[in-house]
Amino acid sequence: MLNLKKSKLGNELLNLAKRIFPLNRSLTGDGNRQTLQILKEYISNLKIYEVESGTTAFDWTVPDEWKVEEAYILTPDGDKICDYSCNNLSLVGYSVPFEGSLTLEDLNDHLYSNEEMSEAIPYVTSYYDKSWGFCISRNDRTKLKNGVYKVVIKTKLFKGSMTYGEVLIKGESDKEIFMSTYICHPSMANNEVSGPSVLTYILKWLQERDVKPKYSIRAIFVPETIGSIYYLSKNLSKLKEKVISGLNFTCVGDNRTYSILHSKYGNTTTDRLAAHVIKQVSPTHKIYDWSDRGSDERQYCAPNVDLPFISLMRSKHTEYPEYHTSLDTIGGVVTADGLLGGFNVNQKLIEAIENHCYPVATITCEPMMSKRDLYPSVTEGKRRPPSVRLTMSFLSWCDGKNSLVEIAEKLNIPVWDLYVIAENMRQKKLIKLEKIKSL
Repeated sequence: MLNLKKSKLGNELLNLAKRIFPLNRSLTGDGNRQTLQILKEYISNLKIYEVESGTTAFDWTVPDEWKVEEAYILTPDGDKICDYSCNNLSLVGYSVPFEGSLTLEDLNDHLYSNEEMSEAIPYVTSYYDKSWGFCISRNDRTKLKNGVYKVVIKTKLFKGSMTYGEVLIKGESDKEIFMSTYICHPSMANNEVSGPSVLTYILKWLQERDVKPKYSIRAIFVPETIGSIYYLSKNLSKLKEKVISGLNFTCVGDNRTYSILHSKYGNTTTDRLAAHVIKQVSPTHKIYDWSDRGSDERQYCAPNVDLPFISLMRSKHTEYPEYHTSLDTIGGVVTADGLLGGFNVNQKLIEAIENHCYPVATITCEPMMSKRDLYPSVTEGKRRPPSVRLTMSFLSWCDGKNSLVEIAEKLNIPVWDLYVIAENMRQKKLIKLEKIKSL
């Protein structure tokens, strides 16, 4: 696994997350470009694209580019609060320029706080409505005195571009495993930087393996919603033709739980493989269905798209208290072990997708295993060794009616315990592994 011990890999993931955490990301802007340039250090074939403001994508339009020079509030006592340079969540995303003096009563119409977490600065955006505002913790808000406050918001909205990244790794087949993550949230750890960090290392693992991927791998790093919608608008027919499995990378960094968000109908092979993998990794995982959607699976499973997309996560978006606040931090929420767990569960799913097949026995009745050095030539009336029993049990289900993962379920073992056995049986010409055209 990347020639790294697991503990080291977790620290590598955490270090990448720390690098991109503080960047000022949004739907557009230099923060996204800086993020992708950092990821390109890890994925050399990452291609970076710019999409002009005003470009249409189905029912949507790529917005103007947004740039922040400075933003803050001066209290009647001259103290600077809600300073964007200190915490980039302090300014409502896509705030328009404004400079002026307001009473506290008028200012309150432009302030946002989290009523449930008194110390948290909430994350608030106004992408498509020309307004402005600041985010402030409830504790700090209660300290505000009556008087006149000076507001300074120096931002620019201009015809620029939206930036996204794409990676393609050619496999033995031109059918594709399609992976997606988003790069539009500033300074939030599990909800934002965990996805790009884990996906980056998944791509590194796929590129550095000794074997070529069985399926081609396509991955994109996009602003949420508008980025995925734009990408679908330009590539939908190709994706519908080639994509056999889709994985959405989000909220894969904390160490509290594991969870799965199924596709719209929850009945694809990807759903079944993911359910098996997460059950083996964490029997106490949480299960979510389409009613719990909230990330870009909304687009990939939308009407007239209907790609087989799922998410294997740690604590799901909206389901942990620090979600969309300044308390979603590295160390406080996201840990090395958490990121490593997010990496491992998605790695195992990709391997399950690559190994998905229907084993079919090539010999009628039980084959003579001893002449193939697969069974002891002398027996002493004792039970067969566990490895032999497992092999024979595996062979008994190789009738073409059960996939590899279905056999693993019948034997109550992880599917990865069958990979070597199945390949060994194939090399001995005791089974053939029938692939299917679509997952």
